[in-house]
Amino acid sequence: MSWLATFDNLGVNLRNLFRPMNTEPLPWDAVRPRAERYRASFALVHNEHGEEACIGCKMCEKICPSGIITVVPGGRQESPATGKKRGTCKDFILDLNACIICELCVQVCPEDAILMLRVQEPPAYQREDLVLTMEKLYENEKLDALSWGTGTKLIEMQAPAPPPPKPAPKPAPETKDGDA
Repeated sequence: MSWLATFDNLGVNLRNLFRPMNTEPLPWDAVRPRAERYRASFALVHNEHGEEACIGCKMCEKICPSGIITVVPGGRQESPATGKKRGTCKDFILDLNACIICELCVQVCPEDAILMLRVQEPPAYQREDLVLTMEKLYENEKLDALSWGTGTKLIEMQAPAPPPPKPAPKPAPETKDGDA
């Protein structure tokens, strides 16, 4: 019985020896383009006025199932561009060591301040290197590899379409006093 198993194993190995390789060697050379929905890292972005878009609402921190996001609100300050008071963020920390790439933080952000990137973080030798601080998240914005999905787009995709408006009822035709 053991001799037959040995020859079976040898036959499998010989068949696979001449089979073409269907995996790509590392480092990945990007011969095959990544999928449009590929998500790997995060970036904080600026709004249309050039200000930090994060308002420190802590919604991303509350919804994160892994508990890896820490937001320190900075209070309300007057915006130099619009003149209105808006919330600010003093510190934003995201720990990629335990991130499950669920994209819930992106979906819940009311200002579309946090986005996913289609570029992976470089491999690290220490755990601290995978902790993304606010400065690193703003540097990632410049990589120009932002994912297609913002919180607003993702919520619109999930929300049901509103029913079509009903036509207004037509007014009854007016009758003259003599008509009955």
